[in-house]
Amino acid sequence: MNSTPDIIETRFGALLQYGLFSRRIYLMKMGEADPRKLPAQLDALARERGYTKIFAKLPKGSEGEFVANGYLVEASVPGFYRGETEALFPARYLDLARVESPDAAEIARIAELAPSKPAASQPPLSAEFTLRACTPDDVEEMAEIYREVFLSYPFPIHNPAWLLETMQSHIDYLDGLNVEMTDFATLPDFRGRNLALHLLAAMEAAMRRKGMRTAYTIARALSPGMNVTFAKAGCPFSSTLVNNTNISGGIESMNVWYKSLG
Repeated sequence: MNSTPDIIETRFGALLQYGLFSRRIYLMKMGEADPRKLPAQLDALARERGYTKIFAKLPKGSEGEFVANGYLVEASVPGFYRGETEALFPARYLDLARVESPDAAEIARIAELAPSKPAASQPPLSAEFTLRACTPDDVEEMAEIYREVFLSYPFPIHNPAWLLETMQSHIDYLDGLNVEMTDFATLPDFRGRNLALHLLAAMEAAMRRKGMRTAYTIARALSPGMNVTFAKAGCPFSSTLVNNTNISGGIESMNVWYKSLG
């Protein structure tokens, strides 16, 4: 389980997430950083800390300095920023061993399989279940579910206090009019009942009401169920972020899916 969550802070003028947990730096937002200096600054920080990957989320058109410094664009999301500007996910590997995934063939199979599943009309939610938004009273049970489903996670979702704090103050829905559909978890005994698909539909409806333009997710590439869920929900597949995130007990590749909510 993740006992040493990554640091999220503003550094060099940019919003970063980094740590030994995933042995990487994630440039979440450029902010006030100098784009001419930032690639070298991130490189120096990664080498100092022993990280083996840097990946970034950037508006298209601002990737030039990164590409010039050895970054390759791994995925993209059209209309990410206010429904207008595409987001690019460029990555740089400081250890060539991390570029290669031993599961590449299986990842490709799942990515090909998921869109082939028919997006049939969604059956109604079984009467034995109730779908509602979680409240602060639910954080202990939420943490228990996350502990059972995810052996590790890039954020401390196993901690009820962190869940409560983020529920009350952390989420900002206004910047860029995009939303990440994330933190899906279904207990093993309840899988195969389309619960994630119902949850995703409810989340999409709520985000449309809030005026969001684009939804996206970064899902485990080796999880057929989650990839099929997003494909069935009408999300196009972007690409794979190789050996990107420590989740469910080890560093895994992640698939990017997206959907216009316009």
